[in-house]
Amino acid sequence: MAARKRKQAAEEWERRKRGRRRRMRRRGRGRRRRTRRREGQGEGEGEGLGKRQVGWAGDPVEALGEEVMGRVMELLDARSVARCTAVSRAWRGVAADDRLWAPKCAELMAGKAHIPRLTSIRTGSKLSTYSMAIMDGKRSRITKEDLCDHAWEYRFTIAAPEYWRNLDPSWKHTGPPMRRYFHPDGYHSADPHDAVWGGHECAYTVITSFVGDGRIREHYVRINRWPPLKVSRKDDWSWELSNHLYRYNSIPDADEKGCSGPLFPVW
Repeated sequence: MAARKRKQAAEEWERRKRGRRRRMRRRGRGRRRRTRRREGQGEGEGEGLGKRQVGWAGDPVEALGEEVMGRVMELLDARSVARCTAVSRAWRGVAADDRLWAPKCAELMAGKAHIPRLTSIRTGSKLSTYSMAIMDGKRSRITKEDLCDHAWEYRFTIAAPEYWRNLDPSWKHTGPPMRRYFHPDGYHSADPHDAVWGGHECAYTVITSFVGDGRIREHYVRINRWPPLKVSRKDDWSWELSNHLYRYNSIPDADEKGCSGPLFPVW
């Protein structure tokens, strides 16, 4: 009997507590409605100020307009503007505008050794062009298009035999570095009268192996049966192929018509 009374008392206490919470919620909603009503009852200048305040609390694009928000976003860096596209549809309409991203693309490409060919796709937006260019600039997987689209400077390293270093004009400071060229048919060539080249047959291969989850395990370029060339990328988007004896550096050609590299993304 005593246990039943305690249970009933506990249930009654819970009902009263829920009732108090409901009353407090209703009072809070009532206070908010009265506050909004008072803000909207201003006349003349007070009414306009109240509306502007409500607009600011809602969405800056609606309060300031797309043109003003576009001017504000011009002052932001590319990463911040890209994040603005995820706020809402209205923000994306402003933040993804080609007029906003065209100067940012030009700033990104300035000073780069090579301009990716995929940035020349006219059907894409400037935002997608910027994004793909960033991803391509971080790419360390070289393709046949990358090899064939550029001329390459060829130098020996300090580990090379002295006989070969003496044939390298860049080592003796008697002339510019030697040049090498890759061709789409797999042939590798040099300039005429190159003292190191000697006119022998030369072919190249791009080797890429993967592990089970799709990650690259090995990636290098091999010329004939000579030591493999490790592939690396520099901050100006130029390429370097190197081993312990010699290295190749791609010659900057950012002004090349049609750009360079693969047309489709290779990650």
